[in-house]
Amino acid sequence: MINIVIAAGVIITILTAIPVVMQMRNHPKGLFVLFFAEMWERFSYYGMRALLIFYLTKHFLFSDEKASQQYASYTTLVYLLPLIGGLMADKYLGTRKAIVFGAILLVLGHGGMALEGSPNVQTLTHQGATYEFVREGSHMSNPLLKVGDDAYAVAPTKSGGIEIVGLPAGSVLPPVLESGSFETGVKKITPWAEHAFFLSISLIIMGVGYLKPNISSIVGQLYPDKDPRRDSGFTLYYYGINLGGFWAAILCGLLGETYGWGYGFGLAGLGMLAGLVVFVLGKPWLQGNGEPPVPEQLKKPVAGPISQEWLIYGISILALPVIYFMVQRNTLVGWVLLASSVAIIGYVIMMMVTKFSREENFRLGLAFVLIFASVIFFTLFEQAGSSLNLFAGRNTNLNLIDAPVIFNLLGQSVVLATPAQLAALTVPTGYIFVDMTLTASQVQSFNSGFILIFAPVFAAVFTFLGRRGADPDPVKKFSFGLVNVGLGFMLLVWGANFADGAFQVPLMFLALTYLLHTWGELALSPVGLSQITKLSPPVIVSTMMAIWFLASSAAQYLAGIIAGLTSTETVGGQVLDQEAALKSSLDVFWTIGLWGVGLGAGLFVLSFFIKHWSYGANDTTSESAH
Repeated sequence: MINIVIAAGVIITILTAIPVVMQMRNHPKGLFVLFFAEMWERFSYYGMRALLIFYLTKHFLFSDEKASQQYASYTTLVYLLPLIGGLMADKYLGTRKAIVFGAILLVLGHGGMALEGSPNVQTLTHQGATYEFVREGSHMSNPLLKVGDDAYAVAPTKSGGIEIVGLPAGSVLPPVLESGSFETGVKKITPWAEHAFFLSISLIIMGVGYLKPNISSIVGQLYPDKDPRRDSGFTLYYYGINLGGFWAAILCGLLGETYGWGYGFGLAGLGMLAGLVVFVLGKPWLQGNGEPPVPEQLKKPVAGPISQEWLIYGISILALPVIYFMVQRNTLVGWVLLASSVAIIGYVIMMMVTKFSREENFRLGLAFVLIFASVIFFTLFEQAGSSLNLFAGRNTNLNLIDAPVIFNLLGQSVVLATPAQLAALTVPTGYIFVDMTLTASQVQSFNSGFILIFAPVFAAVFTFLGRRGADPDPVKKFSFGLVNVGLGFMLLVWGANFADGAFQVPLMFLALTYLLHTWGELALSPVGLSQITKLSPPVIVSTMMAIWFLASSAAQYLAGIIAGLTSTETVGGQVLDQEAALKSSLDVFWTIGLWGVGLGAGLFVLSFFIKHWSYGANDTTSESAH
């Protein structure tokens, strides 16, 4: 058997890796180490990201709104903790030690995610009697209501109730339960599973906090000032990020949805372990970058025999219960985000007033404009892991083929079909079966797959334009990103005109949405990473990188609010009204699409007035570049 998604992934990887490897030969060797280490870290993160919203709604049976809030709390803290990790690296640990510590926590966290326990069970109570929903077959299948010895599907009624499909006359339940005549609940089969889940994501949150801002900082340190290779280096590094994300969605999504959640999450943990090994073994190629600012101070005992370094590690571990408590409380996360934003931005402003020159302040001002624009972009872009992921599972026709295709290739019969289509066929012996199945979580690979294809193109174009002094300034690139993310949502709304009778939009429109979002991301995200390292004074470069991720944290929180607006009623993780679910999503997508395009256009106009704020930081003429 050949899985078409895996086969396509292999082809895309081979074809896109060749120009990347060719370009990377002209970059510092340390980029290879960071490339592969971050690739595996993103494999672990995006593997869980592809599955998490489905895990919350189908395993723990969270409502759409609660699942979106929980997802947002997790991702908000994932991008908020780099504030601490960046500061600890700047002042004490150095970036390399911070990365290793973060990677160890990530391995433990993703490993813990494999401990899923038994799924929760949806209950229905009517006139004092309680009934349970059961799943027959896959853990992704829609649950059936158990009445007596038989199980029945349920469907919505126009009045807001539910119909029990096929229920025989004389049953203990009426065939139609009107709204208000019943209550639904959740029965926890293994109560420890939720505690294990929250502890695991607390480890992941802390791990990302130490790893994420610091590994990007080392990329910038590999290049001399004004080196024209820097932007393309970050774009190639971004390719590595998305190579990990691409295969995570394909493999973790396939295992998690097909065989069980623990398989998908467990594979993600193995990916993180591989990333840790690559980074540790590649230390010599980092050219001494990322070491502690005062190594002797770090080794000095500060609490009895405990050195400063181990005290930092110990305090971080002791802080895990705080994260465990917070991640379950979305409102509290919002207040902490606000307080952290005020504190860290206030710290930078104080530095601007008391320490930095006029030119440095203007550069930081430009950096803050880009950071604000990134909040808007990622608020829309990060619907991918929540509302767009649920849209893929509920309102997208995921069939890659409408009917089976049989043909002869070099004397060998080849069958293109889904497993269900294959079961209905009579085929010759010795055939090759190409599984045309695409799971909802595997749709997450579209964004990363498009980056694999277009990252080398964007890197080459930016380098070509930069050498000729014609490269658009960063603000214009950011405006391009905002317009594209808005157009992506508007295109998906238009695609609803072609929805089928099950209120499912053709897969092509969701793929094109991700294509536009990807073009926007390539113009914005790697450029933003590079700009922070260019525009920030060296003494606060890790802090500014942490603020860059703070912007992503704010975007994740806002994205959760928006995703919550697309919520629809579910029973046992099953949508009762497909039409209502489609309408709810499209209304929100149209609104945020308009905002994306409008704000992008406004930023383009603003670029003509503020592009000089870089004060030469974006010049690419330097003797050190040769």
